[in-house]
Amino acid sequence: MTTRFSFAVSLLLSAALSTPVCAFQEGLRDADWPVYGGNNAGNRYSSLTQVNKENVKKLQPAWTYDTGENNKPGERGMDIQCQPIVIDGIMYGTTPRLKVFAIEAATGRELWKFDPFEGKRPRFHPMRGVVYWAEGKDKRILFTAGPSLFALNAETGKLVETFGKNGEVDFHDGLGDKETYGYDPYQFNIRNTTPGVIYKNLLITGSSVSEGGDALPGHIRAFDVRTGKVAWVFRTIPLPGEYGYDTWSKDSYKKLGGANCWAGMVIDEKRGMVFLGTGSPSVDFYGGPRKGINLFANCVIALDARSGRRVWHYQTVHHDLWDRDIPCPPNLIRVRRNGRMVDAVAQATKDGYIFIFDRDTGKPLFPVKEVPVPNAKALPGDQPWPTQPVPVKPAPFANQTLTEADITTRTPEAHAYVLDRFRNSNKGPKNQPPDTLGGLLYGIGGGAEWGGTAADPQGVVYVNGNNMLWWLKMRDSRKSDGKQGQALSRGQVLFNTNCAACHATEAGTASAATQAYPVLKDIGQRMNREQIAALLETGRGRMPSFQHISKEDRAAIVDFLLKVENKPAANDIHAQTQTGMAKTNAVFPHQPPYINNGNVQFRDQDNYPAIKPPWGTLNAIDMNTGEYRWKVTLGEYPELTRQGVPPTGTENHGGPLVTAGGLLFIAATYDEKLRAFDTETGKVVWEYKLPAGGFATPVTYMVNGKQYIAIAAGGTRYGLKPGGSYIAFALP
Repeated sequence: MTTRFSFAVSLLLSAALSTPVCAFQEGLRDADWPVYGGNNAGNRYSSLTQVNKENVKKLQPAWTYDTGENNKPGERGMDIQCQPIVIDGIMYGTTPRLKVFAIEAATGRELWKFDPFEGKRPRFHPMRGVVYWAEGKDKRILFTAGPSLFALNAETGKLVETFGKNGEVDFHDGLGDKETYGYDPYQFNIRNTTPGVIYKNLLITGSSVSEGGDALPGHIRAFDVRTGKVAWVFRTIPLPGEYGYDTWSKDSYKKLGGANCWAGMVIDEKRGMVFLGTGSPSVDFYGGPRKGINLFANCVIALDARSGRRVWHYQTVHHDLWDRDIPCPPNLIRVRRNGRMVDAVAQATKDGYIFIFDRDTGKPLFPVKEVPVPNAKALPGDQPWPTQPVPVKPAPFANQTLTEADITTRTPEAHAYVLDRFRNSNKGPKNQPPDTLGGLLYGIGGGAEWGGTAADPQGVVYVNGNNMLWWLKMRDSRKSDGKQGQALSRGQVLFNTNCAACHATEAGTASAATQAYPVLKDIGQRMNREQIAALLETGRGRMPSFQHISKEDRAAIVDFLLKVENKPAANDIHAQTQTGMAKTNAVFPHQPPYINNGNVQFRDQDNYPAIKPPWGTLNAIDMNTGEYRWKVTLGEYPELTRQGVPPTGTENHGGPLVTAGGLLFIAATYDEKLRAFDTETGKVVWEYKLPAGGFATPVTYMVNGKQYIAIAAGGTRYGLKPGGSYIAFALP
């Protein structure tokens, strides 16, 4: 089969899902998985049927590709969240340490590997995939690592020297300049965790930025695939005179960032439109300096792919105070409404909703109510928006509010432990503003997460959900350890600006078992000075590198963490939050008056979720009607199962893959299993214990007439063992 014909088949297979693509099965020898999400619509759907409900029990490992990472004694483990792509029998993906590889998709034999940090200081962060572009013999792989965008020759793995500067572009390009903002964006952290999309000769992409006071704006940008030059920019935090500017406080754009698309996007090539969702504005949990609804944060947005012009938007959270980023790409589907077929876009959210819109107009296809928000306990200076949007259909797939009846009864001791925290925290409606007493809530970590949703040609959306409690408590950042009148040290000022959005430091606010980010209290008992300094320099997992701040300032943060500094910032040359750089803007990096206690997941004293099961679910929702076809638990704690406890479900990260063979494949769970579900019933029909946790989304493809299902087994999440391999399955 020629390359050109292979691509034609691939495009047909990933076309509009209203077409009965199973007709292409006869005589099919090859089928690609050409983009993140499987096709431009992001459906994570394949028409392949060789592996089906009748024979899936025969599925067995076909090959394993060992990246050679995460397997050395003492090496820091980093997971693999990558969903690889497959083009003409070649698989492209990433390793735990952000190298890019090409392997034979039928055998796992390595063809080439590229290290973006060779000869440089590395920066480690999640990377969920790469992008392929081809024009004639010019075939490229595009990806970001740290603050750089790279283009590689897809056949050799060598840098394309005509792209940017010798194959590399500064990923800050297009964000703005010192003249616009009063500070230099190039001096602050940016990266990308999810690949962009291709439209003609444009790479359209979002970014991942800080969630603290040094967050850059999350503008959407298009780069010319050939040259690396910025083609257009859509500003998610508008400048004066632009639409949406009046939904913020005056000059918010000079001191606040975020509103970024870190979760990915999809393309409707026929319409020439790109669809995406944005995250919350900085800083998480306090909005005093950004009064208003804050467009275009927390929005589903449709842009003209040629120009970046806004076609429509819909905000799913107004003036976000709960870190309710849109966590995954939209899904382009077709549904029947009022007797006719409608091109639609469905978007799952962190708090367990699915919004569905007309693709052309942005009008919701099911009614959305604006529900009143209690704001009597808002922090000083903040003005919560009085209502929040709630879709009437479908019903939420994740828990919404906590009552005493929801508290775990796993053991009497666990019940008493959780009940005490419940009774000593704020209780009430879902959208209570954060406060200094503290409250238990859902949604900070999903609901839906970055694994996204799958959809079949019938308009059924499949989504995995989390029911996990989080403990959110605010404190005054202008006080040292909450003590009135005690000056902050230089290291604590720097910590509050760069680190406090994620890490808790107060005694008693979290334990290592309940913290989404590691607890830093007594970190000196686990790591020495050199190890902490190295981690600040390179980053790890969700933690970015802090190479953008000076070595001296990183040392001051280490001093603060090790409790060896006592010099007030007011008497120091690095007073306030200028992170060792020239003071260029009196309001950036922003120093919020209130900061949160870190992203603290609240569990019982035995490290099990604090509520009654299910703790993780898998859901099939008919978006034609808004009704559920089924809901089942996803995952289990093996030790509880052995005790006779029915499967509880677990927290899950990674997404589903659906096939015309009537199967849904998903890993994502604490128990490290890859499972196949019957899409009609939701029953498990096959499972396999992976060598390490599969916290990524599987893919399927066909080479030489054989269908494969493959997934990255990267491990490390939830404190599990690390892994560094990809494993593919096929029928014998």
